[in-house]
Amino acid sequence: MEQIISDTSAHMQKALDHMESEISKIRAGKATPQVVDGIYVEYYGNPTQLTQVANVTIPDARTISIQPWEKNMLGPIEKAIIASNIGLNPQNDGTYIRLYLPPLTEERRKELVKKVNVEGENGKIAIRNIRRDGIEQIKKMQKDGLSEDEAKDGEGRVQGITDKFIAKVDQLCKDKEKDIMTV
Repeated sequence: MEQIISDTSAHMQKALDHMESEISKIRAGKATPQVVDGIYVEYYGNPTQLTQVANVTIPDARTISIQPWEKNMLGPIEKAIIASNIGLNPQNDGTYIRLYLPPLTEERRKELVKKVNVEGENGKIAIRNIRRDGIEQIKKMQKDGLSEDEAKDGEGRVQGITDKFIAKVDQLCKDKEKDIMTV
């Protein structure tokens, strides 16, 4: 029983961490290195993460500066950024690639909040699926001889863990929404 509950909790934590990383990629008007996470560059025939072939820095609140370790990587990095569809146009000056984040309009902020809420809902769905799997394992144990009281207690504990993680998802979404809507 303890194993099922700890596994369920660990899986829910993974789902929460994944949702948190997805939300961190949604830009809130401030430049962060996470904006370029997930961009892969063609590096000697292999798709390689941008952060593995260049130095990504944030010189000010609205600029991301990318300095490749090899000058011949400027073109492929520029192409990868355009192809990644992050909504930013790279400015190549021969040494650096700079991404300027425009100020967010009210309409764009609302779109980003919707995106955050979709990610939050996906996180909740993942957590609920993990809860369902945990409860199914407990019911299977009950068929194999676990008492009904112990099974109900285990299901209650799984539900308590689920409620805790869903509250964390809601808090993450609320914090990100506040961050996005702050002008």
